Amino acid sequence: MESYYRTKDLSEAAYLYATHKKIAKCEVDNKRVCFVFEDKPSCEILAKSLWRKEATVNVRDFVDSLRTLKDILHNR
Repeated sequence: MESYYRTKDLSEAAYLYATHKKIAKCEVDNKRVCFVFEDKPSCEILAKSLWRKEATVNVRDFVDSLRTLKDILHNR
């Protein structure tokens, strides 16, 4: 059974990271980066809340997470 949650969506990844989900690794596929997170079940719940527009997170945490993920992308 797969225990990792994968997303290519930067805003989704930033939201997960802002909610303190740990990035296991980044995978590159045809120049697209896939962020791989630990704890798939809780990531799925958080992702569903994001796409239902029910997500809540501190805005500063989200912006910091977005900046961190962009740094990861640019330093690859």
